[in-house]
Amino acid sequence: MRLTKCARAFIALNSLAAFLAYPAFARPKTDVIVMKNGDTFTGEVKNLANGVLHVDLDYVDGTIQIDWLKVARLESTYLFRVNLQDGSTYSANIVSHESLPGTPVQIEIQPVGEEPQVIDRSTVVGMTQTFDSVWQRFSGDFSLGSTYSKGNNTTQYNLGSGLDYSATRWGATLTYSSNLSASSGAAAATRNQMDLIAHRLFSRKNYFYAGTAGYLQSSVQGIDRQVSLGLGVGRYLKNTDRVNFSFLGGLGWQRTKYSQSITQLTQDVAVGLLASNLDVFSFKKMRLHLTASMAPALNGQGRIFARTNATYYLKIIRKIDWNFSFYGNWDTQPPGELKGSDYGFTTGFSYSFGSKW
Repeated sequence: MRLTKCARAFIALNSLAAFLAYPAFARPKTDVIVMKNGDTFTGEVKNLANGVLHVDLDYVDGTIQIDWLKVARLESTYLFRVNLQDGSTYSANIVSHESLPGTPVQIEIQPVGEEPQVIDRSTVVGMTQTFDSVWQRFSGDFSLGSTYSKGNNTTQYNLGSGLDYSATRWGATLTYSSNLSASSGAAAATRNQMDLIAHRLFSRKNYFYAGTAGYLQSSVQGIDRQVSLGLGVGRYLKNTDRVNFSFLGGLGWQRTKYSQSITQLTQDVAVGLLASNLDVFSFKKMRLHLTASMAPALNGQGRIFARTNATYYLKIIRKIDWNFSFYGNWDTQPPGELKGSDYGFTTGFSYSFGSKW
């Protein structure tokens, strides 16, 4: 499969981040984790993500994964970036208190320069070591799949990748996907999509503002290049250690260069922007990631652009998953005789890295 220059650059950036995401020298493993059944571990807490606490132990090769709901007490003298259900984020030390059987587990966070706060363990949805190195704040995943059918000599390839960067009050996500389908007697169909979203939390809890940028190429729809930019305000509608659901509304601009048999056409369109993001997790089993956006044209009556990407991950072993994905983009009023939709399904295997996983 021939990769575009942007795809090769994106893969190189992911590879570098994956290599540098792990510290050359780990800190002392002195964090204490006590389970509800009485088991005690002493090690290095790496992070809490998707309801899973990742811990390194001196006597275990690799990182163990612990169900956060079954942790009774956690103590560490090191700083963590702590994310709560209400969207607030702190750089703090973690100290747990003894809880009576049947009562909610309490955690004391000691934010830098602020008074300590005692909160329910269930309100903590994410926790990551406060790294000195910028590179250690990256996480992401790669996925690759292919199919072949001898009957009509059809070959399909799909490549996907994601890269996340997290700081105390802001973050960014960059995703790339590429699909190629070729069969004898027909021209190859290609689709390449890249999206970037960066957000920053407001002082008001659960609200954030975000900027988006996107690139799309689709031979099925005759799109040589589509570039989009947007800016909006969003809100976390649900934010727990099992479900994350957010919504974004704003304005944007889109330029599309079409390729037709006789002439080339370029269109500039001002759009409204409505977007949502859903993440669902299940301990040691699966995760679901879904993004969807709708952009009604402001200078074209009745014209609507829409995109969606959904991926279901089923854990195989450690950081390797099997995935099943759906992608699609639609235009209700495409120019000329061009098609108004391009969608499909892909499957493959993925590998994740970094502090998020």
